[in-house]
Amino acid sequence: MIKAVVATETARLEAVLERMRQLHPVTIDLSLGRIERLLAKLGNPERRLPPVAHVAGTNGKGSTVAFLRAMAEAAGLKVHVYTSPHLVQFRERIRLAGKLIGDEVLADLLEEVERVNGTDPITFFEVTTAAAFLAFARTPADLVLLEVGLGGRLDATNVIARPAVSVLTRISYDHMQFLGGTLAEIAWEKAGILKAGCPAVAGPQADPAVIRVFRERAGELGLPLYLHGEDWTARDSGSGLRYCADGQVLDLPYPALLGAHQLDNAGLAISAARHLPYDLDRDAISAGLRRVEWPARLQRLTRGPLAATLPPGWALWLDGGHNDSAGEVLAKQLAAWTADGQPVDVIFGMLGSKQPQDFLRPLVPHVRRLLAVGIPGEANALPPDDAAAQARAAGIAAAESADSVQAALDRLVQADGPSARVLICGSLYLAGRVLRDNG
Repeated sequence: MIKAVVATETARLEAVLERMRQLHPVTIDLSLGRIERLLAKLGNPERRLPPVAHVAGTNGKGSTVAFLRAMAEAAGLKVHVYTSPHLVQFRERIRLAGKLIGDEVLADLLEEVERVNGTDPITFFEVTTAAAFLAFARTPADLVLLEVGLGGRLDATNVIARPAVSVLTRISYDHMQFLGGTLAEIAWEKAGILKAGCPAVAGPQADPAVIRVFRERAGELGLPLYLHGEDWTARDSGSGLRYCADGQVLDLPYPALLGAHQLDNAGLAISAARHLPYDLDRDAISAGLRRVEWPARLQRLTRGPLAATLPPGWALWLDGGHNDSAGEVLAKQLAAWTADGQPVDVIFGMLGSKQPQDFLRPLVPHVRRLLAVGIPGEANALPPDDAAAQARAAGIAAAESADSVQAALDRLVQADGPSARVLICGSLYLAGRVLRDNG
């Protein structure tokens, strides 16, 4: 009986979400006017939230939020979280006081927002953001972690007047058709979340122009800005993560999330936590680093039908990174893997709106073979043959197409050569599909 009720509520939620997707003909239409009007009609729930950490950037937003959540919860705080996109279920985007929102609760909220909005123009992301704010305002908690959807300045989340802290992760090339063609232009859009008098922290950046933009915007708004490399650092001490700020040193365990870049994300989260109205001590920070979870970020798949395909000695990994910076991060991990003598094979799929060669080029020296696949259910996915051609153009000579992830795994295992690590990568949408299919 319980299973039947759950299935009914899940079906109702899916029906509501599908109806919401038809509200506005444009998939991405950056503006604050519609969301501000809707929130006013809802009684401005965004003004009745616990302290907010607002996170923008291109790479590392989700991981930084995951670190903050893990550390805050280790300190005993109840945390609301809003992130996007989801991987398997839409409700992954909203956590209420530490738990995923229920299907029935979310469906009720969306229908309430729909009724209040009436026939006014609104986008899918704006409706779901308004529903999240309603849920957060009605459920007691100590903290809200709010991830920007796209950009910052005109993102639907950017209606928080006074965040406890604004957080800026690494800026890279992505969504240039909306945010600009240079890193400085993209950084200016991301820095749009900064608010007068409210502290901000920024992670390491590849281009000094990004830092200049952050400094200029902070100066205009009169807010304190805490920069990686100047006000705080996070590095590998050889035995863990060493965080330094204000003359103090914290020697901490390695983060549970794999990759050297996660030291930067963890350090940024620690820097942000220092500006929250709570005392997150060394024990809470250490526990958070050990417990943190964030799927599809260099995640090893050890169970399920895909993993079962692999014979002994092989390993299956999954990552949702999809731009040049993500490629550079993955290349560092692949270099570490191949240093022990075991080759790396790649299963690759990407949306057509991305820059596949920019992502793949750093991986070239470390990849033995690549099989390109489509992304089921995504109309904008690169066709496998096109994705394979892009891989060859980037420099991976042994690049071909396959009909599916399972077919690609079968071919890799049956090919001549030693056992390998297999990395599925190129898209969060592909990663979500893999997690769904792999149970």
